[in-house]
Amino acid sequence: MLDKHVVPLIKPPLKRIATKLHSRGWTADRVSVIGFVLGLLCVLALALGSALTALFFLLLNRLADGIDGEIARLQTPTDAGAFLDISLDFIFYAVFPLGFALADPSANALAAAVLIASFVGTGASFLAFSSLAQKRGIEHPEFNYKGLYYLNGLAEGTETVLCFALMCLLPNHFVLLAFLFALICFITAINRVVFGYLTLR
Repeated sequence: MLDKHVVPLIKPPLKRIATKLHSRGWTADRVSVIGFVLGLLCVLALALGSALTALFFLLLNRLADGIDGEIARLQTPTDAGAFLDISLDFIFYAVFPLGFALADPSANALAAAVLIASFVGTGASFLAFSSLAQKRGIEHPEFNYKGLYYLNGLAEGTETVLCFALMCLLPNHFVLLAFLFALICFITAINRVVFGYLTLR
């Protein structure tokens, strides 16, 4: 919901960083992999009960996710790069709640499981429609820079990052935040399924 407003604001500084890295021989795929490793360090920090350290790695992970796309556009975007980027993003989103579950299974496991289930709904509806939209040549005018059709909704990248950051800042309120965001994700998934079905029909 917020991506179309936030992305235009953050693209210029990301492009400047990407241009410097590109001039030094960095590739988009390398940044994607490094970003994913930083994401795993975020999950490890959560599991060890170090939420502020996790926040640091979370922000670095999301920074890398913005930079890799800008580097790709400075080079020649490839299907392999787009696949790697979106795959690692979705894996990170899925394992992030796991950090809280590992930190305190008795308190957090159920909320983490519900949140992960909601991510499956948003992710599956997003990817399923994107693959068919690409097959039919359907494009989203506000996100035509994406490697895949970007099916927006209530829960997009910006909302997810804000929620994850709040969880890191307020780890004792993880359960409440997880259930609330899971509800938003389930609504997003339902909306995407209905919209996707009607659009393709």
